[in-house]
Amino acid sequence: GYKVQGKDEVSAKRIIDDALALEAWGVQMLVLECVPAALAKQVSQALSIPTIGIGAGLDCDGQVLVSYDMLGINTKHLPRFVKNFLKDNNDIQGAVNAFISAVKDQTFPGDEHSY
Repeated sequence: GYKVQGKDEVSAKRIIDDALALEAWGVQMLVLECVPAALAKQVSQALSIPTIGIGAGLDCDGQVLVSYDMLGINTKHLPRFVKNFLKDNNDIQGAVNAFISAVKDQTFPGDEHSY
């Protein structure tokens, strides 16, 4: 299953330190997956490179979901951060547009999709 990382002070500090080291080594972008929203915000504010969140709250610079998950194709155990955008839309293009709008409007991810 999906395990939330950085829930305690020691692991949160390690994630921040690792993110800063990766940036110093030339990484152009960082994906934060399954981390508490508050930690993702700290990491995003500490870096000058963009952060992309998946289950990491609203304060990343961008968001991503696996297409099979956001379209409801994968019906196996889904992590908390997944939202089925096809459910309220008539077609795949509508679902993708809804995802884009929700990210731009900062209505996704909501608290129910974050840790």
